[in-house]
Amino acid sequence: MPDAPLIAFFPEASFGAALNCVGIARELQSRGARPVFICHPGFTGIFADYGFQEYHLPSTGPAQPADYWQAFIRRHLPHFNLSPIDQIETYVAPTWEAIVDTAIAAEAPLAALLARLRPDLIVLDNVVMFPAIARAACPWVRIISCAETELADETVPPYLSGLASDDRTGRAAFLQRYLKATAPAQDRYNRFRQSAGLAPLAPGQFLEPSPDLNLLLAPSVLRHDRATPLDPDQFTFLEGCVRHEGPYELPDFPRNEGPLIYVSFGSLGALDMGLMERMMATFATIPARFLVNAGALREAYRSVPDNVHLEGWYPQPSVVAMADLFIHHGGNNSFCEALYHGVPSLILPYCWDGHDNATRAEETGTGRRLNRADWTAASLSAAIRGLLSDDAMRARLKANARQMKAAPGVETAATLILKTAGAGSKALAPADHQRMARHEG
Repeated sequence: MPDAPLIAFFPEASFGAALNCVGIARELQSRGARPVFICHPGFTGIFADYGFQEYHLPSTGPAQPADYWQAFIRRHLPHFNLSPIDQIETYVAPTWEAIVDTAIAAEAPLAALLARLRPDLIVLDNVVMFPAIARAACPWVRIISCAETELADETVPPYLSGLASDDRTGRAAFLQRYLKATAPAQDRYNRFRQSAGLAPLAPGQFLEPSPDLNLLLAPSVLRHDRATPLDPDQFTFLEGCVRHEGPYELPDFPRNEGPLIYVSFGSLGALDMGLMERMMATFATIPARFLVNAGALREAYRSVPDNVHLEGWYPQPSVVAMADLFIHHGGNNSFCEALYHGVPSLILPYCWDGHDNATRAEETGTGRRLNRADWTAASLSAAIRGLLSDDAMRARLKANARQMKAAPGVETAATLILKTAGAGSKALAPADHQRMARHEG
């Protein structure tokens, strides 16, 4: 369609952000828009498999996620056993340094690509701003697909802290260490921004709100009461952005009985084979069936219990919808999928906003947290059995799932993105005009 608005998605090099954007892009495509994806090396083919045009940034410098970030995570595996505050100097600050490296390396080729594409709108799902996006001659939308804590507020726990909402003492201690440890990366990033004509950001900040539209993947069941409410004309909360995948056919387990439990710690979390092997030894003692995402290391496992099935990839939304329990790392995409399908979460966080989501699951009665460093076979087994038998939590989650499905985030996101892009009437189906009218009303 010649008048179809060109929407350029640029998600960060993580599967959570990438697949979240796929759900929104599919909805936009169904309404006559033309979504395309700008992708880092290592994600080549991910978006093409869903039928979208890909534009690839050069594989130079640190912007090589397939190898660079896997090696980075392997180096930091011991640090994932530390508390969130003790990860600040060992993991968080080095991660921000690496993210700044990536942004600097991507800037020139990204600017050249955007000049060639001339999109009507850019969707950025990342934790750092690329000056080329701010300088492009079109609106841009920020998707906050991490926990809501990414947007600071006096009454919201600090981002990445894993603190309870009422922990004021812990908040002050965390922020003091966080700002000190991240200052070198932030100073370097601000110099880079200024060289590109952008104003510096406040201490601890690497990405500003979009002046056009900001979308938060924060279901209402998890939302915090803010001291300063977000401007509804600029910020919209979404009840998740869960994409639909094809059906999944359950395998025949040698021990093919009991509740179904899905286990995934993301593509990077799957690199910790030691953790996975310890967990599977415990799974063997529980009368349940376990689907375990082993990522690229599936063939490396030599001993797998009869009630465990390993795969390198699952159509996660389809599997979560079938599951009785989801054991994961607290990634916001995984947590939202569990909530969308009314499935309790057992969260073993290892880094980033997984800590925040694990604490929030406990606070809101939507799941449980288990510390990655000191769990035992007995505590893991007790947590699994407890969640499977918690009828009150399951009823609460089912009611919340109905609410989320009644207000699908992909539809809200697509409506607002098209409106922000200034899409002409030829690019919109009649049903889309109705959705816009409902939103504006």
